[in-house]
Amino acid sequence: MLQAIAPRATIQDVAALSGLSICTVSRALRNLPNVSAGAQAKVSDAAAKLGYKASPAAARLAGGTTGSVAIIAPTATAWFFAQAVEAAEEVFAGAGYDTVLISLRNRPSVHSKLFGDLAGLSQRVDGILLLNIALSEAELAAVAASGLAVASVGMHDVPWDNVGIDNAAAARAATEHLLDLGHWDVAMLSGRETGEPSLITASERLRGFEQALSAHHVTVDPDLVLEAGSSIEGGRLAMIELIENRRMPSAIVAGCDETAFGALMALRDHGLSAPKNMSIIGIDDHQMSWFLGLSTISQPVADQGAFAANLLIDRLHRSGLPNPPSSHVLETKLIARKSTRRRR
Repeated sequence: MLQAIAPRATIQDVAALSGLSICTVSRALRNLPNVSAGAQAKVSDAAAKLGYKASPAAARLAGGTTGSVAIIAPTATAWFFAQAVEAAEEVFAGAGYDTVLISLRNRPSVHSKLFGDLAGLSQRVDGILLLNIALSEAELAAVAASGLAVASVGMHDVPWDNVGIDNAAAARAATEHLLDLGHWDVAMLSGRETGEPSLITASERLRGFEQALSAHHVTVDPDLVLEAGSSIEGGRLAMIELIENRRMPSAIVAGCDETAFGALMALRDHGLSAPKNMSIIGIDDHQMSWFLGLSTISQPVADQGAFAANLLIDRLHRSGLPNPPSSHVLETKLIARKSTRRRR
């Protein structure tokens, strides 16, 4: 008589036994800094008791035959995606998986071709990690029915495991910071860009900006909402448009820190500066934000990539077993620096 094989312990089991968050457990298992000695000891003890180990052989046996996973991003060049991809690749490598990085290059044709041929992709990889991909209802259904193990970053209300932040709440916090400083004339440099597929974060952050103004009974001026993309150049061009062809607000919320960097460049080129002439806040806490004194809403980018990668590995290990999808929202934090000040 065959004996039933108990399912392997997962990172979620280690978190439950140690009493720590999955995010902390993930960092401890990767021996990253900023994990206290006490937390590291709890994780090591829990992992030992459960027999938790990211085993390449077990992963391939449970998850498929290729030993590979695909990381799919709208673009591979933006800072957020580069950070998330690097953290995810480290986790996958530790579990014995090869990774295939697929950049959609923000091109609808590339996007349509990939999600129109998931059968072809399933022959190359055992699972996919989606990074903030805007999918249609038909594409969502196709991914869910593909037979691939799936996890994502920044894609809420999806039928698979997801890790992310509350982007609307992050933008609300950024906008409220400016409102609290007495800025009632606020512009938004949105991550949306005409002609390109919109990032999920872009519409969510624009919604958070509008919600914050509405809560303070401030009318959103359409002339002060500019599509800037999620890039330094997009932010620079949007700020030039604002200065030369529209009107100067007292403060700006940038859809991401890179957009804010471009806005700061345009201000400088016009003999202006922040916060002397205009307060500016971004979202992300890019590595250069501290150097430039940019106020921002910090989010744990690398942790999201690593966390989602661990969830995907757990999904591969438990292939065929009941395992409802999980959704995890990580915290953000306001970091006030020199680019914002009280309106005089």
